Amino acid sequence: MKHTEVEFHSEGDRIAAIWRTPDTPGPYRAIVQGPGWLGLKDAKLYVRYHEALTAAGFAVLVFDYRGFGDSGGDRGILSPNRQLQDLVNAVTYLTTRDDVVADAIGVFGTGGTGGGNAVLLADADPRVKAAVSQVPVADGTDWLHRMRQEHEWLAFLAGLEEDRRLRVTTGAGRLVHPREEIMVPTPERRATNIKADVDDKIPSAIPLSCAEEILAYRPIDAAARLETPLLVIGVEGDATTPTDHAEQLYAAARGPKQLVMQRHTTHYAAYDRYWTETTPLIVDWLDRYVRPSDVEVRTTRSPGQGETSERLEAPMEATRLEAVR
Repeated sequence: MKHTEVEFHSEGDRIAAIWRTPDTPGPYRAIVQGPGWLGLKDAKLYVRYHEALTAAGFAVLVFDYRGFGDSGGDRGILSPNRQLQDLVNAVTYLTTRDDVVADAIGVFGTGGTGGGNAVLLADADPRVKAAVSQVPVADGTDWLHRMRQEHEWLAFLAGLEEDRRLRVTTGAGRLVHPREEIMVPTPERRATNIKADVDDKIPSAIPLSCAEEILAYRPIDAAARLETPLLVIGVEGDATTPTDHAEQLYAAARGPKQLVMQRHTTHYAAYDRYWTETTPLIVDWLDRYVRPSDVEVRTTRSPGQGETSERLEAPMEATRLEAVR
């Protein structure tokens, strides 16, 4: 697997990215990945997924969202709306590369809003042929609520209201730690070191107002419209991203879909325990659906019944198919 640092622009800001490719020459089918909740492109956790994807003939673009890591933009503004813009612009960037098959692009997202963002991108951008959403958040309000006891939730909402008043009277609101005062970490999150390589690189203080966008975060609404093929991976009894969020996204999706549920583990432990089982499923799903369409056939079956459209996908080389079996 080759590793190249690249950059593109999103709404005027520079985006720092890593471009991982097979050792063989392109053009490649491509997968775009935005990091998960408070994640960065450099996370070692992502590398083994990328190794499996490049072994199957894909190239992978993973990047830092605006305001985080090595990217430009306002520092520490945690905005799902901006993240979706960044993902759409990343897809456009891929279409400008000579080593990418421009009509064979998919999305992989993991880790809370990372998984949810994959669903949002697949809904927003018809250029995305398939999506994989691992341990996703489907409803931001429900997610933040379930981290707290009811009295804590009511205090959190009261704090947001007070912050709105503060912003309009003084011009500035409170700064909070995103992992302690917006998300509430579980005991497992406090103990795990699975993200230790990037944990000290995330902002320790962001505007509390960023929570407003998390409350409005609704990948479940996007899933209800989604006809793009969707693979959802959840963890049974997940205390970090609720299991039923994965189940709801799967149930709502309208196109080809598959649900993988990891049992007898926990949210963070599952990355290590089941990656050898889930990674081939991820690669197989993307290999099946992220393919160029060389021929489009339109058929009218009888007057008054309307027209149907079917795209015939180009066959891939046998060596690439064998890599995921």
